[in-house]
Amino acid sequence: MRSKILFLIITAFLALTACDSNRVYDTYKSVPNQWHKDSIIQFKFQAPDSINKYNLFVNLRNNNNYPFNNLYLIVEMDFPNGKVIKDTLQYKMAKPNGELLGTGFSDIKESKLWYKEDVIFNESGDYHIKIQHAMRKNGKVSGVVDLEGITDVGFRMEHTVLNQ
Repeated sequence: MRSKILFLIITAFLALTACDSNRVYDTYKSVPNQWHKDSIIQFKFQAPDSINKYNLFVNLRNNNNYPFNNLYLIVEMDFPNGKVIKDTLQYKMAKPNGELLGTGFSDIKESKLWYKEDVIFNESGDYHIKIQHAMRKNGKVSGVVDLEGITDVGFRMEHTVLNQ
């Protein structure tokens, strides 16, 4: 009986994690110990096509050492023709009581943060995504040099629901 229950649990887990038909691109890069303010995390990908729309996300993994309840990022998209779009984005990372948002059962939480919606890649070639933190303490002009608690930074591209 016990082995049947274990088999059902493993089967359910695999079924839930294996079905990710929306994913087009999804990768992470580790942040060793602390994320330095001048450290830019970069991703390079080919335009999947020039017709369909895609949703773009910044994915983060953070732990209990993350000292803030929000996060500011500078995200830059470089197009094959040289055009650059740079955005400053703010995300909520914790509840008012300090409990981290995101998914996960341990002290590591994973957050899927919206970057851009319904993007059409009109140009063929290589696109580059560059992500840098822009955190500051309240009342301070200079930024946080070494941001603690971020363990991995990722970039994800998905088909929009209408593309399926």
